[in-house]
Amino acid sequence: MEAFRKVNSQGEFHQSFRSQSAMEYLMTYGWAILIIAVVLAALFELGVFNPMTFAPKASPGSCQVVRPEGAGTTNFISLEGECNGELPQYVASFRGTVSSNISMALPTIQTANTTMSAWFMPQNPYVWGGGIYYLGSAPPYPNSNGYGIIAVNANSGWCGSTTHTYIDILASSIAGYCVTSAIFKINTWNYVALVTTPDGSNRDFSLYLNGFWYNITNYPTPRVPEYNALIGSSIEDDNFYGEIANVQIYNTALSANDVQSLYHEGIGGAPIKIQSLVGWWPLNGNANDYSGNGNNGVPSGVTYTSNWYSGYSAP
Repeated sequence: MEAFRKVNSQGEFHQSFRSQSAMEYLMTYGWAILIIAVVLAALFELGVFNPMTFAPKASPGSCQVVRPEGAGTTNFISLEGECNGELPQYVASFRGTVSSNISMALPTIQTANTTMSAWFMPQNPYVWGGGIYYLGSAPPYPNSNGYGIIAVNANSGWCGSTTHTYIDILASSIAGYCVTSAIFKINTWNYVALVTTPDGSNRDFSLYLNGFWYNITNYPTPRVPEYNALIGSSIEDDNFYGEIANVQIYNTALSANDVQSLYHEGIGGAPIKIQSLVGWWPLNGNANDYSGNGNNGVPSGVTYTSNWYSGYSAP
């Protein structure tokens, strides 16, 4: 019996020793493992492990529309350069102030049929809203005619909610339509397109957000745009805070398949139906118009960032 106690005591001793050794191991290396985990999490948050980090980047102006017979012509028109959907090197960053926008001459459009297309990433703190693209108004013309797309944060009390973010179609200086079901994401890249078509005395809008379609029928026809056009602002205090890229304007109503093709091309996608293209601002390092129509933008309070892809994943 005494021998059994000795053997059992020795077993308990060895078990206790092993437990103590395990605890000492955890105490010695646990902090190191925790630090490594924190560093890996930080690198992941910064996008170091994002495959977009290593994707080829197109230089500014590497793809453009060539019109041999001059601006506004369509004979022998073509895309030239690196137009295979490479990611841009840069995107435009806006500060959310009235002095942070890109203005350009009003493109030649038909108010009956137009398409606006763009990528945008609203960033915190997104306290109000901002024009992604707006035809027909610019400071100091807060009440001019026009229409465009505004990303509204309903925490401001606009659009009848205090918890969500929406797309607002501003169809004139006195009327807007909140598409409350079209909820975009903050700190993430979103794709938006607005297609307008006539419907008698009114107009139908087709809004596309991140691949989903939202239809607005019999909406009052916007007034004919006047003055110039804006990226990153619209009227009054609708100033965008975040990043915008690849703005395209067409003089026709693109089909649903056309819009889906643009979406799936991704943030670096080239325009389609270039015969109807009236403006193209990739915002890849500058505000130039690469549609061949010469409507170069004039940036104010805009910077260009190369670390934009941390919030982007291909469609």
